[in-house]
Amino acid sequence: MTTSSDSDSQSVDSASFIERNQSSTQSKTQQLIVRVVYGAGYAVLTLVALLLGRWTTTALICLYAGLCCFEFFKMMRMAGRNPNEIIGIAAAIGFPLAAHFSYHWVAILFYVFAAATGIWFVQTPRSNISDVALTIFGPIYTGLLFTSVIRLRAVDPSVMGGVCTFLAMSSIWLNDTFAYFVGSRFGKHKMAPRISPKKSWEGFIGGMFGSILVWVFLSMTLLPMSLFMAICTGLATGLMGVFGDLLESRIKRGVGVKDSGNLMPGHGGMLDRSDSLLFGLIAATFILTLGGII
Repeated sequence: MTTSSDSDSQSVDSASFIERNQSSTQSKTQQLIVRVVYGAGYAVLTLVALLLGRWTTTALICLYAGLCCFEFFKMMRMAGRNPNEIIGIAAAIGFPLAAHFSYHWVAILFYVFAAATGIWFVQTPRSNISDVALTIFGPIYTGLLFTSVIRLRAVDPSVMGGVCTFLAMSSIWLNDTFAYFVGSRFGKHKMAPRISPKKSWEGFIGGMFGSILVWVFLSMTLLPMSLFMAICTGLATGLMGVFGDLLESRIKRGVGVKDSGNLMPGHGGMLDRSDSLLFGLIAATFILTLGGII
């Protein structure tokens, strides 16, 4: 027999459960809104810079590269390493700037950068070879890979060059978006549970579709490329974008942090926002260059 007090207790428990569910739903909705707003702001800022011309594109990419390199070095300090941040961040900013003029200048900058790092190592007894390796890897990872944006934007100095570059970058973002929603809805088979538990093979396939979709559109509108080439470029871009995401996730897991920074609420740091772009877009640039498209 159920007493009045038992009934009242069950009613309170039910009400509390409903309130918790409603609170959780509202929290997730708010997080999604924040993520969308900041993501849209990032995309609009990038689009404006691309449309205005090569110099504004270079300035923005230098900023992105410098922020990514700063976050990378911050994580390395948390891991007990001591890379030379001044040399590293300067090189990360310098690579896109050098690429604006010529890749010959990129090669010269790399030599100067390597020599400067070597001199620092010789003159600093407390530094070790791991610090040297990280000082060199950081700018290559965050700055040199970002030169793909400069390369694509230089193909056509008109506004349409900016549109084409933005769409190429969008293939990476659409890959992430499709992977997120497909994985959230249908994801059952974990892709890399120890590195990125939320990634699934279902999301991976959805992401590939999103990336290919953009490149097929580009082949039908702005770029003189075959459907086969578009599909190959979309697959390579999406695949390397996922690799870039997993690489940064592996770095963060090794350090013990969830995000590389908190610059963009809902996304994390600039490196969190750019990890897929760094590897995905340069893969597309290689294919387009080797295929004679650009």
